Order: sequence, then C-alpha cells, then structure tokens
Amino acid sequence: MGTPNDRAPLAERVGQLLAVDGPLPLVAAGDPVLRRGTEPYDGQLEPALLARFVEALRVTMRAAPGVGLAAPQVGVGLRIAVIEDPAPVPEEVRLARGRVPQPFRVLVNPVYEPVGARRAAFFEGCLSVPGYQAVVARPAEVRLTGQDEHGRALDEVFTGWPARIVQHETDHLDGTLYLDRAEPRSLSTHQAVAERWSQPTPERAARELGFDLP
Repeated sequence: MGTPNDRAPLAERVGQLLAVDGPLPLVAAGDPVLRRGTEPYDGQLEPALLARFVEALRVTMRAAPGVGLAAPQVGVGLRIAVIEDPAPVPEEVRLARGRVPQPFRVLVNPVYEPVGARRAAFFEGCLSVPGYQAVVARPAEVRLTGQDEHGRALDEVFTGWPARIVQHETDHLDGTLYLDRAEPRSLSTHQAVAERWSQPTPERAARELGFDLP
C-alpha cells in the first residue's frame, strides 16, 4: 500500500487532467508512461475524484473512438482501465471474430490468464499507436479477475473479441503494447487494412504478406 506521499502526486496529476472539460489528451507510443507498468489501485484517489476520472476515461474512449482505454494512455500510472464495445459490425464479422456488444465497464487491478490452449489471430489497433494495425495472436478465452470501481470482485471468463479487448487493456497496465505481441510482417496502415485486409479473418493478409497464423 502506498504512503500518503506516494498518493499525492497521482491525485494531483488526475486533478490537473480533469481541470479541463472534454476528452483527455492521449499519450502516444514513445512516452515512458506506457512502458513503466502501473501501481495497483488501493484508494489513491478519493471516491469523488475516482468517479470523475472514470467518467473522463469513458468520454475520452468514446471520442477517440475506441473500445477500451487504460489509465497510462492518459498519463496516469494506475491499474485502471475501461472497456465498451457497441460492436456495430456485419454479421459475418461478428461470427468470425466473436464480436458481441459489451456494456461500459471499469476494470480495477485486472489480471487475466488463458483458459485452454486455443488462440485466435486478428488485426488489432491502439489509440496510443495511431495510424496502424497489425495481426496479434492471443488466447481465444481468458479468465479475468480484479474489481470494479466500487471495489466489488470481478471473476469472469471472456471469449472472442471481448477476450481480446480485456487482454489488450490489461497489457497496457503492465507496460505492454500490442505491437510487442504482433506479427511484424502484418503491420499495415489503417488505409491498407481498409483497402486490402478488411475480410473477417486475416488469412489473405497472412498469405500475401508472408506470415503464419495459429
């Protein structure tokens, strides 16, 4: 547990961020805050400040737009992330990727572990790595434990695209970017993905760019 002196800079940092209305500025790859890992949350923010910070993360995620956002992506080294996915995708994409709607949720001190050995590979992007996507092979099913913003225990199994989202955001809290897990030969601009690799699965991209899928 942090001392009062440890807590003050984090609370001050969050207070400064929230002094301006609207979406928070996003931190891009190259900033050390994305690589340091995070402090477990144990009350560093007073309840009212935590609620305001969570709401700011929601506003920022939606404005980006994205389906998840971790505290380090706005420069705060706390183990907190938010997710939300309306999943407005065609039926063939939904079926291929297991992408189903996810309500807004707050993940506090999340940790995941694979369930089974099955892996799935799809293009993935990140708000902190703007302009690019790459194929990432991840466990297709994970068990996520932690708490919500009210301290209630979270212990849930996620599959399909929701499993990918919670892995991506939890990785941020450990100082890991999706590029660390990506197939380098798959790296593509958003435009290239839209024009060439928009199929429900990345089989064509793997064949033409020369990389293997699990």
